[in-house]
Amino acid sequence: MKNNINTIIKRLLDSFKEGRVKKEDVISKIKEIYFEDIGFAKVDHHRLMRRDFPEVIYGTGKTPEQVLEIAKKILNYSPILLVTRTTIETYNLLKEEIKNIEFNPGANIIYTPLDVPDDKLSEGITVVCAGTSDIGVAEEAAVTSYLMKNNVIKIYDVGVAGIHRLASFKYELSRSNVIIAVAGMEGALPGVVSSMVDCPVIGVPTSVGYGSSFEGISPLLTMLNSCSPGVVVVNIDNGFGAGYTAGIINRMIKRGKSV
Repeated sequence: MKNNINTIIKRLLDSFKEGRVKKEDVISKIKEIYFEDIGFAKVDHHRLMRRDFPEVIYGTGKTPEQVLEIAKKILNYSPILLVTRTTIETYNLLKEEIKNIEFNPGANIIYTPLDVPDDKLSEGITVVCAGTSDIGVAEEAAVTSYLMKNNVIKIYDVGVAGIHRLASFKYELSRSNVIIAVAGMEGALPGVVSSMVDCPVIGVPTSVGYGSSFEGISPLLTMLNSCSPGVVVVNIDNGFGAGYTAGIINRMIKRGKSV
């Protein structure tokens, strides 16, 4: 596992105190930790300190070589790497130089599995999705929350066309601190889930559906207009945004702060 930023800074200051490095070298290294300019990208290493999670690479529009260079820079300061909206070709390039990375083909994400036992992960996040076609977006959310050190419960294919399927998981839902509900078509699932629980529900509309779903606009509007209070909504197909937000909510709950 790579060193984290706090460890690097401590070692740097200790080395300066002991006279093993010059002041100019300390200043240069701290500037690099703030952000690192590699020409086509300015890698925000400081984000790990501000947000307790490193910069995430959005793969769309980037070449495999660009993703590789950014990934190597991130891993110099963080044990966690997450690349969203990427390809198997990019993964094949990265795995030649970066050990211990995985590719989720459903969600099209590359990530580093946590070096943390499951019993040390936080409970409280549940991801549900309406149909099998929504699983890719649900997986993006689930992996993101997992990388924020959460043991995520997944309940898939429980849409309103067969609501009895969802009802059979009432116990799991009731134990959640936050639930991510992913749905396309008419997008009714988040409102139904919210009516069953006492925790926040993050609705994720997907672009799954026939013509008048307008590539996710219909479920988006349904979720925004939910009559069940407690539903908040992210952008269409934005599993990452939902997973990240759920991770923050669960972190605050574990710290004993109000959210």
